Amino acid sequence: MNRKGDKSLIVGLDIGTSKVVALVGEFSPGNPIEVIGIGSHASHGLKRGVVVDIESTVNSIQRAIEEAELMAGCEIRSVYASISGSHTQCKNSPGIVPIKDGEVTYADMDRVLEAAKAVAIPSDQRILHAIPQEYIVDNSQEGIRHPVGMSGVRLEVRAHLVVGALSAAQNIGKCVNRCGLQVDDLILGSLASSQAVLTTDEKELGVALVDIGAGTTDIAVFAQGAIRHSASLPIAGDQVTNDIAHLLRTPTPHAEEIKVRYACALAQLATAEESIQVPSVGDRPPRRLARQALAEAVQNRYEEIFEMVQAELRRSGFEELVRAGLVLTGGAAKMEGVTELAEEMLHMPVRIGIPQYVTGLGEVVGNPVHATGVGLLLWGSQIENPRRPASAPGRAGTFWSKVKNWYRGEF
Repeated sequence: MNRKGDKSLIVGLDIGTSKVVALVGEFSPGNPIEVIGIGSHASHGLKRGVVVDIESTVNSIQRAIEEAELMAGCEIRSVYASISGSHTQCKNSPGIVPIKDGEVTYADMDRVLEAAKAVAIPSDQRILHAIPQEYIVDNSQEGIRHPVGMSGVRLEVRAHLVVGALSAAQNIGKCVNRCGLQVDDLILGSLASSQAVLTTDEKELGVALVDIGAGTTDIAVFAQGAIRHSASLPIAGDQVTNDIAHLLRTPTPHAEEIKVRYACALAQLATAEESIQVPSVGDRPPRRLARQALAEAVQNRYEEIFEMVQAELRRSGFEELVRAGLVLTGGAAKMEGVTELAEEMLHMPVRIGIPQYVTGLGEVVGNPVHATGVGLLLWGSQIENPRRPASAPGRAGTFWSKVKNWYRGEF
């Protein structure tokens, strides 16, 4: 826990494939979090969301943290960090416990969630999240969201479990620890993003969040107010950059620059007359290229991304439940023409999700790139200030204190 005067500070560390971003939020219960610091540094130590080079990642985290500390005028000791990558999987799992005193308490809710986590998972994986979707008291036909205080003898939960590779989680922990920081919690990227950009109505109606970053495209599907499915696809903005580098025979950094400045995801948005200047490899002179050829290459890759998203929605079995449509976020969602292309391909309403529910720095609040970082702040604030009275001491020691002790033992 970081402090500044009488306010708590929460730090979100979005460890992405292309960059590491640290956001500092100032938070007092009952008020929205105010983002007061940001630090960002290019990252080269990750491939498709997973740490492949510890030194390089440590360096990026260090630089991002220092920059954020400078801007916020504080010292950072612990962070909520993001994790993603196609090693993460989800399963929906039930749990059942007897209700101790004939009336559901918070302790019963903790116990029933523990029961849902008692599933056989391979020793090289671990449960990152267990999120209750709904509860059932005795044989209630309807799912119950808040069972505390209800009478009954048996409490059931349907929970969404997110499982990830143990090594991937440990490597992120290692990188953060090497910077002299503690991990308050590791949070799945798509869950964090959905905290920041989705509305309650959308989660009720049914919505798919698609966070297109550089290395991964993360998906989270909500219906009836709870998460139903989560996945991470190993194709995203970096593929688009590679396509441009191949097409134009130009080095990747130039390709990235051209993508950001000139690319669009719908070929018809580029007129035949427009052309762009392309730096060549070595000391050859630059060339000119029709912007339309660039747009076609980019559109093909985005089509592939959306085809994979659609296939994932079908596979999850929740495609029919996504009535509010698709919310796109992440850096690769900023490109011109992406929403139109997605609507055309998926036949559902699509909007760009920008971080909400926080105030402060304009460059953060209105920018889909920071959806995950802002989501980490929101997630952290709910853990540190849960919307429930503390359970009587000595009774059910909270889930998070267990987790924190377990983190300290783990790395």
